[in-house]
Amino acid sequence: MKASVVIPTRGGAARLPALLDSLSEQTHSDWEAIVVIDGDVDDSESVVSRYSHLPVRSVVFPENRGRVAALNAGFATSTGDVLIRADDDFELSPEHISAHVRPHVDGECGVVGLPRNVAPLTPYMRVYGHHADQRGREEAYRSRADARWRLWGGNVSVSRAVYERIGDYDDRYRGYGWEDIDYGFRLHRAGIPVVLADDAEVIHHVAATTTEIRVRRAFDSGSARWTFDTIHGVGTSGPAAPADRSLWNHAVTGLSRVLSRGSSLKLARFVDRALPILPPAFGRRAVGLTVEASGFAGYRRARQAADGPGVEAL
Repeated sequence: MKASVVIPTRGGAARLPALLDSLSEQTHSDWEAIVVIDGDVDDSESVVSRYSHLPVRSVVFPENRGRVAALNAGFATSTGDVLIRADDDFELSPEHISAHVRPHVDGECGVVGLPRNVAPLTPYMRVYGHHADQRGREEAYRSRADARWRLWGGNVSVSRAVYERIGDYDDRYRGYGWEDIDYGFRLHRAGIPVVLADDAEVIHHVAATTTEIRVRRAFDSGSARWTFDTIHGVGTSGPAAPADRSLWNHAVTGLSRVLSRGSSLKLARFVDRALPILPPAFGRRAVGLTVEASGFAGYRRARQAADGPGVEAL
């Protein structure tokens, strides 16, 4: 089976070589890669051109159109039987493409490979990032089969037949996050199982190495979660606030009610400055509280904006 690897990128000139070098080592022989450059701000096209000895080509947007448009353009020009998404900050094992192709031989499915995150040992990574990554991986491998659609992300694949049945990524997702989970949900809704392939794991050079970056993504992802609920029904993504009424969740809910995007980032910058002098356990709680509350705040603010001024989101 021929595999098509679609790589959406913006400002990825420094990241792409590690990914493209790893593609050159693949044991699976029948593949192509399409690098979709979402507005070439750093001469990424010249980086791709250095790999002309490989079955790699680029699609270049004249301006920024967003990740969803990049993904859809890549899949539209692909010719493979198995369609693999790979984000531009990955490094692949030599067996990566084979690990994605094998499950599709046996029938319809969506395949997810988890990331193994690597990052500089910043104060954020030391007290929170590595711990959160490890916990997330453990929870993912323990997750129920009917909940694995929530793991759909940047290292996934479907067969062409499944892609044609499910359709493109939804272009209503304009900002960061949830375009991927939306696709996983559509697979689940169509009765197509989502499977975890441990041999499809990738090294991920993670960008969120400070509380500020992580909080920005949490808030924007919360906003995108509201988009998901407007499409699929309020509550489909999960509760608007923590359901468990523990002391921790009371704190998360209370903080989320007063945070805006700007105040979330201001608080995150304060936490980053404090981390070097805080005891690790206290620092971990400070980061966790800020990240979790920002995610719920993003959802709340997006819902309030949709409902109109003066309406308090639940």
